[in-house]
Amino acid sequence: MMTDAVDLLKAGLEELGLGYSEKQVEAFITYLEELKKWNGAYNLTALKTDRDIIIKHFLDSLLFAKALPPEVLTLADIGTGAGFPGIPIKIMCPDLSVFLIEPTQKKAVFLRHICSKLQLKNVEIIDKRIEEVKVLTVDVAVTRALYSVKEFIEKTKDIIKKNGILILSKGPGLEKELEGIDQNGISISDFRLPFENIVRHMVVVSGPI
Repeated sequence: MMTDAVDLLKAGLEELGLGYSEKQVEAFITYLEELKKWNGAYNLTALKTDRDIIIKHFLDSLLFAKALPPEVLTLADIGTGAGFPGIPIKIMCPDLSVFLIEPTQKKAVFLRHICSKLQLKNVEIIDKRIEEVKVLTVDVAVTRALYSVKEFIEKTKDIIKKNGILILSKGPGLEKELEGIDQNGISISDFRLPFENIVRHMVVVSGPI
């Protein structure tokens, strides 16, 4: 196992206040190795170094876990790409049922491979656009894709349960994005990305969506 990568990952998990097992750490390192191995042919990520992948994919994805209510049972990751944030959340929250929605065939092939490799249970890959997904309802939908808050509310309205929530990760420019949106059901928590001078605004949309 790559010692530097393991140490960085563990330090990041500790900074986020997330407890972990050695098995979970091993899963992330396998994910890292497979992502790099497949990246050349499948164009999964622009990030190349272990450090960047661990911080800007794995730890960034786990900011969603910080915003996740404990009672959530089902989660859909919309536009998951190579599995972010859905797979890191699943590794840390193994009891969750996770739906990874990704229309790009190459990425869907990788998702099936990595979920099998990591022996992740109760994960379903749906290789469709969110607008084409009809028979699915979940407690929470998440995304790291470039949807605005308004767009994401519109795209997910048919798959969210009555008391469900949406979680988006946003950077600068959030205030402008929220203009003209009813903010009664919106809460925002700020988290610093470990080892980077970057703050993520985790936007939670709840109530009648």
